[in-house]
Parts: sequence; structure tokens; C-alpha cells
Amino acid sequence: MQVSYFKRYRMQIDLQEFGSFDVPELPMGFALHAWSESLIEAHAHAKFLSFQNEIDCNVFPCLGDADGCERLMNEISSRGGFVPEATWLMTYTDPTTARAQSIGTVQGIREQKDVGSIQNIGIVDQFRGNGLGTAIVRQCLNGFQEVGVRFVTLEVTANNSRAHRLYERLGFKILKVVFKSAEVPSVL
Repeated sequence: MQVSYFKRYRMQIDLQEFGSFDVPELPMGFALHAWSESLIEAHAHAKFLSFQNEIDCNVFPCLGDADGCERLMNEISSRGGFVPEATWLMTYTDPTTARAQSIGTVQGIREQKDVGSIQNIGIVDQFRGNGLGTAIVRQCLNGFQEVGVRFVTLEVTANNSRAHRLYERLGFKILKVVFKSAEVPSVL
């Protein structure tokens, strides 16, 4: 194993610059679900499927492991600053089979009285590019507004240009660049 450093952007949005966030109408078969403790496994599954082949698995190895995602969801939801109103699950129900699957997740944490932090936004790869990331983040931001949070931060790996562009379109600005060290397999 060798240590690698991953460039990440810490981004922030000032919610007072916006009214409430319009959540775009979801395509047929997609739905957003408010937080419920009964959905921990569904959130964990969506997180695992969203991150399993992404660079963030190198930065945060638990994201590439189904059990690790479930442990992470339990840890996030039991934190004192957990914000249920900013935590959402997205599902897709196939109209031909009526089978529902978890395809997106986002969690919110209150760091300070007026500062929240978005954790682990994920949309399963095959469903990206349909405005679903915009919808789930806007729903999350509305939840933060509901509980009186003014500033919301998140971090994104610099190589994840698609996510970075989404956050900029939504109004997030880069506060600073940080580097996260992680052990990765050596290439022989």
C-alpha cells in the first residue's frame, strides 16, 4: 500500500441568498422519501451502489463496502447533529415489474447553530444525468432551511467534475482546497 493525496473542494452555500429551492418534478417511477429510521438499510444500499466504482472509494474505503455503508449510515443517523429534515432517499420503481430499488441518498448534519453539512450525496451511475442529483440536493437544502440553518457545506473530490459542476450550478462556492490522505494499493 502507498499513501496518496486526493484534492478536494470544500464548498458552501448561503441559504439566505435563495428562497426555498424548487425541487424539479421527478421522472415517472422516481420518488423522494423523507428520513425514517426504517430506511437505514435502503440508504446504505443506495450509498454503496452509488460509490462502489468511484474515486471516493479510495478516499473513504467504507463507501466501497456494503457493510461499511451500513455502519456509516448508523453512525451518521445517531450523531447529535443529525438533521432528519435534510436526509432523503430516492427510489425508482420499474413500471414493468413494480420492483422498487434505492437509487439515491443524501444526509444532513448540523455542525453549528447556523451551519449544516451535506454528507455522501449519491445517485446510482445508471440513473445519473436525469436531474435526480439536483432534486435530492435541493430537497436536502430545503430541509436545512426548515431547521434554521443558514450556511451549508460539503466536500467533493476535485476529480469528480460532474458533481462539482452540479454544486456550482446550485449556488455552492469553493471555500478552500483541502487534501485527504488515503492508503491505496501500490501499482507494480
